[in-house]
Amino acid sequence: MSSAPEAAPPRTRYLSRPEGRIAYDLQGSGPLVVLVPGMGDLRSTYRFLTPALVAAGYTVATTDLRGQGDSDTSFSSYGDPEAADDLGALLAELDRPAVIVGNSLAGGAGVLVAADHPDRVTGLVLIGAFVRQPRASAFQAAMFTTMMAPLWVTTAWKYYLPSLYAGTKPADFAEHRAAVVRGLKRPGYAKALSNWANQTQHDPVEARLGDVDTPVLVIMGERDPDFADPTAEAEWTRKALRGEMLMVPEAGHYPQSQRPEITSKAIVAFLAKTAPHA
Repeated sequence: MSSAPEAAPPRTRYLSRPEGRIAYDLQGSGPLVVLVPGMGDLRSTYRFLTPALVAAGYTVATTDLRGQGDSDTSFSSYGDPEAADDLGALLAELDRPAVIVGNSLAGGAGVLVAADHPDRVTGLVLIGAFVRQPRASAFQAAMFTTMMAPLWVTTAWKYYLPSLYAGTKPADFAEHRAAVVRGLKRPGYAKALSNWANQTQHDPVEARLGDVDTPVLVIMGERDPDFADPTAEAEWTRKALRGEMLMVPEAGHYPQSQRPEITSKAIVAFLAKTAPHA
């Protein structure tokens, strides 16, 4: 007996912003959850979490950051406040409160939205999130800036990305990385990634942590290479936001795709408390 055909992918929608468009998908029914990827990634990073949330009875919006995926590269500035502005505009467009799930710098953007628009955010899930500026030596900062120069950022990111998946890699990692690289080869997208890397500072997020008053779940891969001590960073974030914390074994910066059986279950359980069904 042949298996049932897979459901068609959702139609890509676009949110108009002053300098360009932000791409997003919308599927499912029930309370709203908005999933936002980090720098240099695609909204398909949530390819395992999205169906789990839809099956659990949620409306899921997955969005690309400006200058990434199917969003435009016509924007003049990049950073946590800019990502937060786009995310706030998307919530206004969808016109109902949501739980925000943000990976990497998108977690910091979620914090800013929750601080500025508490009526729109019913919860935050921060996955490998930057909510303060990481400590780095002048040499490390210079090396990263050099690596992310527009001329060779596509090649650099292709070979750097596997290190961010420390621990268990998803079975389709090669396909996902290939999709990321294809996207960066399009005109304007490598420059946009370089702008994200060189313009983003996380100090504005740290300054607003005390203004957040919503349930928070901090998820961190035990082997996340972006932090010298992932457990200590997760604990610091948890305390600053008075939230819950989950450390994911054998996962790096992307536990949502590296260990989806753990992260999806934890997020569904968190949603049951923060965004219960009517």
